[in-house]
Amino acid sequence: MRRKIIVLRGGPSSEYEVSMKTGRAVIDELSKKHEILDVVIDKQGKWISRGREVRPEIICQNCDLVFNALHGEFGEDGQVQKILETTGVCFTGPQKLAAALSMNKAQTKDIYKKFGIKTPYYKVVNREDGDIDKLATDIFRTFPMPVIIKPVNLGSSVGISIARDYKSLKETLTSLFIRYDKLLVEEYIKGKEATVAVVESFRNKDFYSLFPVEIRIPSSSEFFDYNAKYSGETQEICPGNFSAKESEIMQDLAIKAHQALGLRHYSRTDFIISPTRGVYVIETNSLPGLTNESLLPKSLLAIGSNYGEFLQHIVELAIDK
Repeated sequence: MRRKIIVLRGGPSSEYEVSMKTGRAVIDELSKKHEILDVVIDKQGKWISRGREVRPEIICQNCDLVFNALHGEFGEDGQVQKILETTGVCFTGPQKLAAALSMNKAQTKDIYKKFGIKTPYYKVVNREDGDIDKLATDIFRTFPMPVIIKPVNLGSSVGISIARDYKSLKETLTSLFIRYDKLLVEEYIKGKEATVAVVESFRNKDFYSLFPVEIRIPSSSEFFDYNAKYSGETQEICPGNFSAKESEIMQDLAIKAHQALGLRHYSRTDFIISPTRGVYVIETNSLPGLTNESLLPKSLLAIGSNYGEFLQHIVELAIDK
């Protein structure tokens, strides 16, 4: 059935450019079967369609579905979901509460713990806590070095840093607190990096987990940071070079994380696999990238599916539910 679909992209976030690419890829594919209206939210938060500013409650009235191709702040943290829920339109991805929970790395970790999902040891520190020397000393005494430090509410590894000793720890905290109010400090676990996507109601399963993608970062990167994600230098191998047991654990945990966070339609969970400590969940992406370079589209090919089949499935799934 031919549908009238708004593809929502852009947004007032640090991931504007990635969202524009995701949205363009979605538009190019869905326009083969559906009537598509391209709506860009600019960096000031204005909704723009065909060169004119539009009101969400008006433009959403005459469509079957909003395909949420936003990333990061506003798009994944519950803000745009609140607007869309107010209009009554069907939309893809999580609802506002699940979006807010999954975007907040600290709350996500708390939920992981509640559901028995193994995740690296962590602590939240706030700018208002005050003295950087005391914070750095407390962390240095509590965590084995090195540690990962990242903003609590950003995606795509924006702002993520690694501190290997007391000096770099103090410098990193000082630098990040200039831009962010709240940070997550997480133990650094050395191992293979991987990601697993979950698709709901796919291939006769309520929750279908795709094969794990092994992520081999370039030698110039210490971890899967923003540059490694979008530079095109990272190797992404699917199925990844994991044991059958490791793959099974990751696929099961990806589904468990998706359910625990109350996500909808699809998600992607990131992992570290330590050779001595096993599989750890790092975070779950409620609206993973869907550009040509993104991990989820690549993992579809490994199961004999493709981008078009996936998008059509998500469209029908979102409308039916």
